[in-house]
Amino acid sequence: MNDTDRTRKVEILISMILRIGVLTSLAVVMAGLVISFIHHPDYLRSRQDLPQVTAPGRTSPHDLHDVVEGIRQGRGEAVTMLGLLLLIATPVVRVAVSIFAFVYERDPLFVVITTFVLAMLVVSFFLGSVEG
Repeated sequence: MNDTDRTRKVEILISMILRIGVLTSLAVVMAGLVISFIHHPDYLRSRQDLPQVTAPGRTSPHDLHDVVEGIRQGRGEAVTMLGLLLLIATPVVRVAVSIFAFVYERDPLFVVITTFVLAMLVVSFFLGSVEG
């Protein structure tokens, strides 16, 4: 297999990861919205009730434990938050897969650079959760 074929295979893999990640997160967000409106049908009919969902001070899941518990309880906002987390995770998975792609393409410089980028992403997630 020549270098052009390898590069093409890697590009297709990465585009599929991004496409699947975005479509999956969209489906999960939509499912969360449907669950929310099923549990609270007044949100669709009443202008006074809708701000309960959209108000700035509204409580929503703020960490992974809250999301998991909310999903167990069948709360639509937790399912929606899971969809958003999947959307955030999609480019991170893309970076991780890129490391293996660069190994496959035998490009050590980009393996090192991409590994550094992934490490910085992971560190930023942990530092962000400490601050929150």
